[in-house]
Amino acid sequence: MIDHVSLAVADLARSTAFYEAVLAPLGLAKLVDREGASTGFGKRYPEFWLNARPGLVPQPETTGTHICLRAPSEEAVRAFHETALALGAEDAGAPGPRQAAFTTYFGAFILDPDGNKIEAVNFAR
Repeated sequence: MIDHVSLAVADLARSTAFYEAVLAPLGLAKLVDREGASTGFGKRYPEFWLNARPGLVPQPETTGTHICLRAPSEEAVRAFHETALALGAEDAGAPGPRQAAFTTYFGAFILDPDGNKIEAVNFAR
């Protein structure tokens, strides 16, 4: 249903380096680099974009917005979370089981350097 998502980031180079490391455990790699403008990540097609917005103020957690990305395993969820925290992200929910609307899942949440809430999720349970 959704083709791709985009995040506004204050420092594209910093966020690109952050997401290259954080998205690797989820099987996503940098596929497009529009120098100074945007960076696209995905498996075969850019599905997750970073768009440069110099001067952007970090987003407050209270916006209620978050992006959830599928992880191939619980270990990948843990690696996503651990890598993000090591690179300066804030913990917004440690890896663990959670109850969704229709099933349980294993997930973790972080707040990236711009305050965007990102979740990694695995439904293998």
